[in-house]
Amino acid sequence: MSSPFDPDAGVVPFVTASGYSHVLASSEAGEGKPPATPPDIGLSVFVCARNEAARLPQCLEHLRFADEIVVLLDRSTDASAEIARALADRVVEGIFPLEGPRRAAALAACRGAWVLEIDADELVPPELAEEIRLLLQGAPKADWFLLPVDNYVGGRCVRHGWGGSFGTSAVARLYRRGGKAWGMERVHPAARLLGTPGGRLRHALRHEVDTDVSDMLRRLDRYTQLNAQDLQAGRRRHGLLSHAFRGLRRFWKCYVARRGYREGDWGVMIALMAAFYPILSELRARLEPAIPVNPCRSAEQSAGESAA
Repeated sequence: MSSPFDPDAGVVPFVTASGYSHVLASSEAGEGKPPATPPDIGLSVFVCARNEAARLPQCLEHLRFADEIVVLLDRSTDASAEIARALADRVVEGIFPLEGPRRAAALAACRGAWVLEIDADELVPPELAEEIRLLLQGAPKADWFLLPVDNYVGGRCVRHGWGGSFGTSAVARLYRRGGKAWGMERVHPAARLLGTPGGRLRHALRHEVDTDVSDMLRRLDRYTQLNAQDLQAGRRRHGLLSHAFRGLRRFWKCYVARRGYREGDWGVMIALMAAFYPILSELRARLEPAIPVNPCRSAEQSAGESAA
């Protein structure tokens, strides 16, 4: 399959339903590691990143078991591009305000029959890499698989209590190319998977989710700001009383049903974050001014500035 990107073409639009994103450059990369020809690519891994120079080297080093590594950079201004060109096979740089189109562009740049989707704050341990390699060697009949997730806060593995839009213990990240699509939400876009599910792998992905309490609170602030913008844009709204009950249900679900109590004080923190998320999102949608954005125009202007 030929690449949809032409690095000599300048600014190349990545077409989505809303025209949200632009690819500014795409290149083959990987010093000393020539890109494999398409028939040799069984597994592609893609990583989406923005200013992740501190995390990218370790993340990419753990992906060497794959046949192809693709890195998509969204408006990065640090050393991420240099790192990606040295360690990945293909690098796509552009303007991707929304997560869904960003991931779709990275998927479009992959050439493998199977795709593994990784974030810069995640690591694929050797045992998970070996499990994936053996699984694909067996030519599975299923079309996608769940990966367990070990979430780390600081240096501690917090396995229980995640949920309510604030974390997860399993993700559908291994699938046949073309088998996943994303919605247009600003945070946690809805994902649609095609084909037959293949169950859950045994070994877990390592996710460095937060460094400490302050980092967790900053994440809550970021998530609720983005969700509030979705609410202001016309997504279905609920009253504050309804959100209060949703918050109570989420707390019970995370702390009791998902056994957050086993994590001590961290379990309380996670349950509180999940409970506050819908309430704070609705309050911010009401109290903070809407941000008028014309995404297509902003992308074109930014692209023009980059080219100038």
